[in-house]
Amino acid sequence: MKIRTLSARTALLLLALGAPTSAAADTEGTSKTEATQKLEAKSLELRRELVQVTPRVFTAVGFSPGNVSVIVGKTGLVVVDTGMSPSHAKEVLDAFRTISSLPVEAIIYTHGHGDHTGGASAFAEGAKPQVWARSGLNAEGRAFASAGLTINQLRGARQGGFRLPDEKRINNGVALPFRPDHADPFGGEASGFVEPTHTFDEQRREIQVAGIEIHLVAAPGETSDGLYLWFPADRVVFTGDNFYRSWPNLYPIRGAPYRDVQAWAASIDRMLAENPEHVVPGHTRPLLGRDAAREALTAYRDAIHYVFDETIKGMNAGLSPDQLAHEIQVPAELRKHDFLAAYYGHPAWGVRSIFSGYLGWFDGNATNLFPLSPAGEARRIAQLVGGPDALRQAARQALAAGDAQWAAQLADHLLALDEASAAAMEIKADAFEVLAENLLTATGRNYYLTQADELRRAAKSQAGAVGTIHVDSAAPPQGRP
Repeated sequence: MKIRTLSARTALLLLALGAPTSAAADTEGTSKTEATQKLEAKSLELRRELVQVTPRVFTAVGFSPGNVSVIVGKTGLVVVDTGMSPSHAKEVLDAFRTISSLPVEAIIYTHGHGDHTGGASAFAEGAKPQVWARSGLNAEGRAFASAGLTINQLRGARQGGFRLPDEKRINNGVALPFRPDHADPFGGEASGFVEPTHTFDEQRREIQVAGIEIHLVAAPGETSDGLYLWFPADRVVFTGDNFYRSWPNLYPIRGAPYRDVQAWAASIDRMLAENPEHVVPGHTRPLLGRDAAREALTAYRDAIHYVFDETIKGMNAGLSPDQLAHEIQVPAELRKHDFLAAYYGHPAWGVRSIFSGYLGWFDGNATNLFPLSPAGEARRIAQLVGGPDALRQAARQALAAGDAQWAAQLADHLLALDEASAAAMEIKADAFEVLAENLLTATGRNYYLTQADELRRAAKSQAGAVGTIHVDSAAPPQGRP
């Protein structure tokens, strides 16, 4: 594992601020936050390895962002998900060839995200395997494309840390820090994608392939096109991205249509009903043994149910998404599980998504029906504190006092007043770096650090208004995170 150290600028800033998380000194004497240490430790778990689940089931972890698994049948191999790219998949196939020389007879996509489908051509090369998926594969990506949306690609790159230098990346919470070879690894079809030859739209399809019986079961959750694979002979469930060793990504900050949280929990319930002895997730290491499998899937389901139920309860009480995101806390008996730590998704993001998924953008407070524009609110805030110079000073004081979130919000007001303000961009970038170092959730951390870099480049170039700078080098409209 590549040990990561903080930038000198951020390390000095953290020391000056007295950051509110524990820190330890590394061998170079640089302070590391608790979140940084935990993510570095997570990289050890995500290490590259071919894991034997049963005598016939193997999972390649760490070869690509998504796991690639194989079931060794009587006459051939069944590959479950294919990794992000043909180059990754070729390395996985080489590893599988140390186990078996049988031909690949089937490829099964658990869902349509490119980090699970992009390597298929490497497994199909020189053969014509069956390729199985749910009907409507990659509905999310097709919806983006049909609307003409491309901003999700930029946001996905920020979330994944794809634009960060190596020294600023640790991992993405559920995978090592790979870089994609195509624009949209989350929703788009990668160069190695192979179209399904077989699809199904019923709840369950039992198939015979490579001389073995496999059950494909509809499992909406992280995606509407998801399935899980049940291999009854070895009692192994392949969950796709409905389970991995992290808090579930009920909402991805790159943006996505509403992920049906109730359907997600119900899908896990169906997996539990299979009574599996082993669990192979879409990312992170397999869980081996009946007790570990049941404990993990049960806690995962219960955690999703808890957040959903508490959010609905709060919505019925008239609370806003802001209030709910701050007030709903996962119970201690669930927080004790490392596989529910917020390495990839975050409970607060799930709360907000559930609210908007059912009630839309309006929080119920009539003040917010027609709020002031960002610039209009910023002018009034500046007047309250004595002008833009006083507002700028307040932002710097907040940063020096360790209140990085407030500093970032004040910087947003400054940028609403003057979108080309280099001073405001630098304040916001400083705040984002502090927030990043104290955040366990790798996707949010990567997003903070990427926008901090974008802001610094924009401040240096002074290239026009923040809201209109080209997306390759600039901050988002009004400098909002």
